[in-house]
Order: sequence, then structure tokens, then C-alpha cells
Amino acid sequence: MTEIYQQKKALRDQIKGYKKHVSVDELRRKSELVIANLKKYDAFINAKTVMLYWSLPDEVDTHTLISELLKTKTVILPTVVKDDIIPVKLTHTSELHEGEFHILEPKNREFIGKIDLIVVPGVAFDRCGNRLGRGRGFYDRFLQHQTAETVGTCFDFQLVEQVPTEPNDIPLKKIISENNW
Repeated sequence: MTEIYQQKKALRDQIKGYKKHVSVDELRRKSELVIANLKKYDAFINAKTVMLYWSLPDEVDTHTLISELLKTKTVILPTVVKDDIIPVKLTHTSELHEGEFHILEPKNREFIGKIDLIVVPGVAFDRCGNRLGRGRGFYDRFLQHQTAETVGTCFDFQLVEQVPTEPNDIPLKKIISENNW
């Protein structure tokens, strides 16, 4: 096991420990603040096509935002196929079904077109835009082929001094949390 791998595992465990001490109601309140900050971000305001993620219970909650955006923007969600993220257009939340990792995904075909902004989840982030994911590299492989602006959303307790990185880790342009954006 490499030193970087051990550092990443330790950081994932540390953030997981923090999350255990935050109530569902507190995560909901914090999520509302993060989403409010995201909505003020110029790249988000100006984007016609936004790729988001259907949040898991321990992530910044994107469900309401996605429903709202379906009326005004083109919404793209990731679908996992083998080891890759495929961007898929969402037209209604009734199209969602449970994917391989128990995350809801749209059923449509791959979106071919320009994505203006990609909103990315993660376990931890630093001020340089580095991101620690869940360990499978899906977003890093996807982002290396994208030209869209990227933004990570997280809770303040997910912001760390430095995320351990490897050459294949793709930094994000901006990180938005409830108090630090």
C-alpha cells in the first residue's frame, strides 16, 4: 500500500468520523447554505447546461436544486457504465432509477453537447481545488476529457489544508461550502 493511498484512506476515515457527529437536520441546513452560495456563483448563473450529481445522504443535498433547474436549464447527471461516467440529460426526476452504486441515475442516452458547468461531489477538498473522492477515480477519468468549468460542493468540515494527490487527480476550479466560497 503506497503512502498516498494510506493518506487518502486516513482522510476519508477522518471526514467519515466528522459526518457521524452531524445530524440529518444539520446536514440539510448546511446543504441549503451551500446551494444558496452555488446559486450566486457567476459560472452557475450563466450556465445553460449544468452537470450535477444526485446526492447521497451524506453529501450536499442537490435534489431540490435539480428539480428547480429542470425548468430553466439543461440538467445533466452522471451515469456509471463500467468504470466510466457517462453524462445523461435529465428531463424529469421520474426518469431516475437506481444505478450500480445505489445512486439514482437517469435512463436516457448519453448527452452529446456542450456542458457549461460541472458540479462535483467529494469527500474532502482543499483551497487549491484538489478533491478526494470515494476512491474509484470516476470523476478524475471523466474530467480529464472535459472543458467545462468545474466546481466542488461540500460542507465546511470537508475543507482541509491539503488533499493528498496523485498525477491522475484533476483539480477543480472552485470549491463552494456553506461559509467558504
